[in-house]
Amino acid sequence: MHEVEAYRLLIADVYELAGVSRRTSEDLARSAGQTAARWHVLSVVSDGPRTVPAAARRLGLAPQSVQRVVADLVASGHLEAVDNPDHARSPLMRLTDLGRSAVDELFARSADNRADVLARAGVTADELAVARGVLRKLVGALRD
Repeated sequence: MHEVEAYRLLIADVYELAGVSRRTSEDLARSAGQTAARWHVLSVVSDGPRTVPAAARRLGLAPQSVQRVVADLVASGHLEAVDNPDHARSPLMRLTDLGRSAVDELFARSADNRADVLARAGVTADELAVARGVLRKLVGALRD
């Protein structure tokens, strides 16, 4: 198979995986009183403060749609805006204690489901690391 065709098939599979995963995430989020959109933003910010545009890039979404979710999370006390030393007009969004608690609960609620999916798929942590490495290389090349 030619590399370009393999790339097209990989991207199609990534989109399909994202769609199926999003539907599963919506059900899990609802059981915790959240939405998948809120969960995704909380998750992206869980490893450190990010600007809205940076969170949007990570999620592959338009900044305007992420801004609406961020505004909701700020209003509910899950996120807070902090000064950004690199850009005065684009604050960093950071988890509050309530936000950390919510994302930890969501991760805990999803752990059994995700472990079951991985077991049924017969996928190992090493295989996931290799797949992620390939995806990160492609993301880097597309951004350059």
